[in-house]
Amino acid sequence: MNVDAFDLLATAVLLLSSEGRVEYANAAAEDIFGRSRKQLTGSRAAGLFEESDDIQDAIGQAQARRFVDRRQLVTLYRGHDFFQVAATIVALTDQRWPVLMEVREIEQRVLADRNQRLVDEIETQRELLRNLAHEVKNPLGGLRGAAQLLEAELPDPALTEYTQVIISEADRLQSLVDRLATPQRAPIHTRAVNIHEICERVCALIRAEYGRDISLLRDYDASVPDIQADAERLIQSLLNVVRNAAQALTQPQVTAGAQITLRTRVARQVMLAHRQHRMALVVAVIDNGPGVPEPLRERIFHPLVTGRADGTGLGLSLAQDFVQQHGGIIEFESRPGHTEFRLVLPMEPA
Repeated sequence: MNVDAFDLLATAVLLLSSEGRVEYANAAAEDIFGRSRKQLTGSRAAGLFEESDDIQDAIGQAQARRFVDRRQLVTLYRGHDFFQVAATIVALTDQRWPVLMEVREIEQRVLADRNQRLVDEIETQRELLRNLAHEVKNPLGGLRGAAQLLEAELPDPALTEYTQVIISEADRLQSLVDRLATPQRAPIHTRAVNIHEICERVCALIRAEYGRDISLLRDYDASVPDIQADAERLIQSLLNVVRNAAQALTQPQVTAGAQITLRTRVARQVMLAHRQHRMALVVAVIDNGPGVPEPLRERIFHPLVTGRADGTGLGLSLAQDFVQQHGGIIEFESRPGHTEFRLVLPMEPA
C-alpha cells in the first residue's frame, strides 16, 4: 500500500495498529483533528471521538472481520469546538495495518436541509393542530356550560361528584386546546444574556423539582460571550429539554446513577435556516437514560408526540419553537445510555 497517495485526499485517513492506535495519518487528518502527525501517531484512535466506546467496538469488530466497512456519525473535539463527522472504518486484508479509518466532516448543506425539513414538518403539524383546536373549543365550552346547568338542577348533592368530573376534564382539555391554538408568536425581546446564568437558573429549578434523584453536572466553556436573546423564552426552552431528560431518568426501568450534564461550547461555520453563521452557541443537555424510543425519533419535536403515558407532547415542541424564533435549531442524537439534545443558537444578530 502506497501511503503517500493518501496525502492527495481531502478526507482524513488513519491507519491503525492491531491495538487500535494510529500508525499513520495523512495531511487532511492534521487539519480535521487539529493535531500534527507526530501528535496523532501512537494515540488511541477511539479516544479522538466523543463516542469512544462505540468506535473502539467497531475497530474490534473490523479486526475480527465481522464487517468490511462501517460508517457512523460521531463527534470530535478540536480545541473548544466540536464537530459532527462521518467516520468510516474499513477492515483491511493482507496489509501491514488491519484497520483503516476515513473521517470527513458532514456537509453543512446536508445538515441545513435536514433541519429545514424538520422546521417545515413541525410548522405544518402546528397549523393542523391550531385548526383542530379552534374546532374543538366551542363544543368544549358548551359541554362545560351544560354540566354547570345540570349541576344546579340535581336533586341529590352527592351527584355533583359526576358533574364536577365533567367540568374538571373539560377545563383540562380547554387548557390543552388553548396551548395548541395560541402560538407563542409575540415579538421576542432580546437583550444581552449570559448563557451560564440561564443554565444555573434551570439547574436550580430542576434541583427543586427532583431533589437528589438526579445528579446535575456542568461542563461550561467560560470563554462563551453573552448573546442577544429573549431570556425568558431561552430559559423555558432549556428547562423543557432538561425536564424531558429528568422525566426519562425517573422512569421505573432506570437504575440508580441518573445523571444530566449541561455543556456549553462555541461552534464555527454553522448553517442555520439556510444562512452561514461564523459562530454559534451550542448548549448540550446530555443524560445517561434509556434513550429516545426508535418509533419516536423522527417525530420527537412534533406536537402531541410523547413516550410517556402522562405526557402532553408539548414540551419539546415548544422548546423547538422558541429556539427557532431565535434563528436556531434543536438537534439530538440518542442511544441507550447516552442521549444528547443540542440547542444551536446563532451568536451574531439575525
